Amino acid sequence: MSVPFARRQFLKTTALLAPACHPAAWTALRADGTAPPVQDVRLLPLKDLDGYFPFRPPGSRPEWEQRAEQVRRQIQVALGLWPLPTRTPLNPVIHGRIDRGDYTVEKVYFESLPGFFVTGNLYRPARVSGKVPAVLFAHGHWKDARLSETTEAELRKEIASGAERFEEGGHSRFQSMCVQLARMGCVVWQWDMLGDSDCRQITSELNHGFSKQRPEMNTRENWGLFSPRAESHLQSTMGLQAWNAIRSVDFVLTLPEVDPDRIAVTGASGGGTQSMILAALDPRIALSFPAVMVSTAMQGGCTCENACLLRVDTGNVEFAALVAPRPQGMTTADDWTREMATKGFPELKKLYEQFGAGDRVMLHRGEHFPHNYNAVSRSAFYGWLNRHFHLNQTEPVIERDYVRLGRDQLTVWDDAHPAPKSGDPEFERRLLKGLTEDSSRQVSAAGQDPAAYRALCGPAAEAILGRTGARAGSVSWTQLTKNDRGPWWEMGGRLRNETHQEEVPVLFLHPKAWNGRTVLWLSDAGKTGILRDGNPIPAVRALLDAGNTVVGLDLLFQGETAPEGTPVTRTRRVKNPREAAAYTFGYNRALFAQRVHDVLTTLAFIRNYERPSKRILAVAVDPGTGPILAAALAVAGKSLDAAAVDTGGFRFADVADLQDVRFLPGGAKYGDIPGLLSLATVETLWLAGEPSAVGQQIQARCQSRVQIHEGAADAASAAAAWVIAVGEPAPAEKK
Repeated sequence: MSVPFARRQFLKTTALLAPACHPAAWTALRADGTAPPVQDVRLLPLKDLDGYFPFRPPGSRPEWEQRAEQVRRQIQVALGLWPLPTRTPLNPVIHGRIDRGDYTVEKVYFESLPGFFVTGNLYRPARVSGKVPAVLFAHGHWKDARLSETTEAELRKEIASGAERFEEGGHSRFQSMCVQLARMGCVVWQWDMLGDSDCRQITSELNHGFSKQRPEMNTRENWGLFSPRAESHLQSTMGLQAWNAIRSVDFVLTLPEVDPDRIAVTGASGGGTQSMILAALDPRIALSFPAVMVSTAMQGGCTCENACLLRVDTGNVEFAALVAPRPQGMTTADDWTREMATKGFPELKKLYEQFGAGDRVMLHRGEHFPHNYNAVSRSAFYGWLNRHFHLNQTEPVIERDYVRLGRDQLTVWDDAHPAPKSGDPEFERRLLKGLTEDSSRQVSAAGQDPAAYRALCGPAAEAILGRTGARAGSVSWTQLTKNDRGPWWEMGGRLRNETHQEEVPVLFLHPKAWNGRTVLWLSDAGKTGILRDGNPIPAVRALLDAGNTVVGLDLLFQGETAPEGTPVTRTRRVKNPREAAAYTFGYNRALFAQRVHDVLTTLAFIRNYERPSKRILAVAVDPGTGPILAAALAVAGKSLDAAAVDTGGFRFADVADLQDVRFLPGGAKYGDIPGLLSLATVETLWLAGEPSAVGQQIQARCQSRVQIHEGAADAASAAAAWVIAVGEPAPAEKK
């Protein structure tokens, strides 16, 4: 609904903030006099990785480019890659060269982060003339994939079905791909996922099999992966794997024979996830081929394929769309990708056609095979690579047999190159501590320049909270009650966010002698928190007596939206038995963020009402709502003119329970509550609950004048008095 249309609807349905109301607008109570149930999409069951994730391409390229930037930033933030970790020296070690005549195989390890090793094999064509393409090959969830071999019995079945061709080379689909590509003239880097083959510093049991929280790794300092503290800093095994992939591009570009304009990535299953994410994030990838992964159905079942925030309001097909118009192929099988030909791929092709590049996206169908990266699918990739990288191979490109190498010939570690310790919890803690310190240094450095700080932390806050004042949505009003309280009107009803299909129960106290100012008052008790025994609480009464309209609201799961009328103390989880936050918060916003949305919805209505307020202010001094308003200020933009916040000294970094109502993925990463307040753009910010040094830091970074309240006076009364005093614009602003 457009804002002008919404405003016309407001006129038809209510004369809110005026002495009279249209009767039809406030007769929506049920026959028994009770309010109808709240209609809010957020009250439905939570979404999980097995949901439906359609992709709807925007109508124009400019629309898509704006959306693509938003989604790409969401991925970067979710994976802990905004800002990128500091690129430290790779210190690559290449050893154990094996000459196979027309290609060579070498063992490689390098450091993606100090002391954190990426391991794999490097295949090179024996004869190189000029610059050659490079292919990054990400394997999926095959156990010890790079070093594994198919059993004789399984291989015979695959040969009989047409999935494989050779009794020798067919034992290793991973070597088969690398050998063929090297024979085609490509350098091939095949690296290990965390916990697989030679990459054991983070174990397979942790990376792929994490199921239960570890209390000993959930500490205020030196925490471990999957803990609430790690999630509040957006540290995940998927993020680590994505960083290893980016550093893998860095590594192949150190090889003198590699053509920087012809770098491709491919992989199947979990390797398909790595491929689509790398191609979406790194423009150096010129061609992508994620096999048996891109789908509108299951999005990736492993903990290493999920991260908080990652797929909220998006999904794998849209991730693949971020690669457009670069060449991209994909395959299907008799798995979750089986419907891709009719659900997902047509929309993806339509997007490519907007770029005039419809021939640069391809789906190779293979629903007659189970989940795979077999010889048939690999051949499809060879042909795709051949055409777009101009390799001059005769098509169809078919593999030739080869003598496979054994585990001892491929493994990176030996007596001369000893393996680092596997599964060391102290290493895990040091790794995350190093990431935290590096990120904090970058945020602090940006804080020296307010514009740089906003450029770095502003987009992060938008991704973490999922909405801004400018994108709050179109909001309409349904009035349910209206009572004459003498000097003011008391009106209750619902705000309907048409854009996001949400409803917010609200209560307006509107003076008959209105001064044109509206104050949003957030309370831990919801909208009834502005009343006590049916009368305004003293601070609210003072505001009303001064002529201010006061608005109370029920945040999600408060008041009318609370289950059976009882406020929630723990948030919901999806039914997945594994205690990884990403299974819930990778697909659903945290309750804390949803409550920020309620604030933005209410402000949008007040701001866009037919009789707009001259000044809009907000107050939150309760322990539960102070942090919510603090977060809302980071993204509210021009929705507010001034605000009074008592943070109570709350920090997201102190939240030790994933189901705490204050848990917010990423909440601690960008300076925590002070960092969010530093993004405020209100004219004046009244701040309680923080020491003066923090207030001064916020003042130095933000666009607001910050007034620190350190007195012993009741915060609600002090905030109300401040609101009355600053309700008018500063003299220089008056016309």
